[in-house]
Amino acid sequence: MARKENIDRILRDWPYDPQGISVRKKKGDDGREILQMRLDLGMLQLETKGRPDGQRPQGADSYYDYLIGRTLTDGDEYVMTEDECEEADREFVQYYHRRICWLALREFPQAVADADHTLGMMDFCRDHSPDEQWTLSHEQYRPFVLFHRTQAAALSALGEKGAEAAVEEITNGLDRMKQVFVDYEAEEEFDEDELVQRLVELRESLRQHFRVGRTLQEQLADAIANEKYELAAEIRDELNRRDSRAR
Repeated sequence: MARKENIDRILRDWPYDPQGISVRKKKGDDGREILQMRLDLGMLQLETKGRPDGQRPQGADSYYDYLIGRTLTDGDEYVMTEDECEEADREFVQYYHRRICWLALREFPQAVADADHTLGMMDFCRDHSPDEQWTLSHEQYRPFVLFHRTQAAALSALGEKGAEAAVEEITNGLDRMKQVFVDYEAEEEFDEDELVQRLVELRESLRQHFRVGRTLQEQLADAIANEKYELAAEIRDELNRRDSRAR
């Protein structure tokens, strides 16, 4: 009897939900953990470790790792080829899908790790791009990736360290996002950006719900801005003591 090689039953038993993101963890044939995302025309299956498609491009853990290796042999003046740009785009898409899966599953540390991978590869592509237009086609998504990273880092910190740490993660993320707007001479658009507003709303919601005042990081920034350097030194000492206790 011919072996059936379709996924009709899987799709029938797992209906597509157009109102949300449907993600689940399953076990592969060898017992490894995998992620599955239901789409309107089927589903995606992603590895939880290494590159989402399970491949090792050019023997490296990811294509980003391979590209970094290229600079070790060709130097910092190395420029990506057209084929390398295409392969980088493939990896960008894969890590985007897995980041969405981690966020849907509330696996926030993993979402942060995949966002950091994407941001690192965006930095590499910006520095070694063969074409300014190709660079900008990726840079336009940097605030979106930073939004996901900040959101995930804050919610991870909330569970592990508390509300003040979560607020600090959002403030740090907003600072990184603002620098992107500054770099591309669009600083006047920062406060009105939808993603920025959503992070500010989350931060203020955390402040109100958990009764968080000005964090030490914010007090430090205020002290420096007002040239109160002795106070700034005291706050830095307290931050260092806190970090030492955390370790």
